[in-house]
Amino acid sequence: MAILDRVSKNVNMCDDGSMTALAPLPLADRVTVGGCCAPADAPAVEPAVAQDLARSFKALGDPARVQLLATVAASPDAEACVCDLTAPVGLSQPTVSHHLKILVEAGLLHREQRGRWAYYSLVPQAVSGLGAALAAVTRVEA
Repeated sequence: MAILDRVSKNVNMCDDGSMTALAPLPLADRVTVGGCCAPADAPAVEPAVAQDLARSFKALGDPARVQLLATVAASPDAEACVCDLTAPVGLSQPTVSHHLKILVEAGLLHREQRGRWAYYSLVPQAVSGLGAALAAVTRVEA
């Protein structure tokens, strides 16, 4: 295969049950040399994409953040008030707020201020995109 023609199959599930296709993950072209392997200097993924993925996975590198993301995702409408997120992880409110800030900066959660409370909602396309991106980068079928 001269050029890698495979791209990620990234699909977003809408609230009404329909699905929309998201933009494919921009993978670097891999050229086969002499019927063997790609040259070592050919990147498997573009550097900017790798940086974005690393930022997202780094945000999930803490078990408390994984728990917070899962708790928000399991909440009604995939949304939760910060006041409801301290008990499930057993951490203080300032610590939970710090972890939530990191998840927001990584683009995995959205923050909305309502009066004195902050509400966090899941960014579904960002979360589902991580799985598709990892599968595409490692060349594993999802």
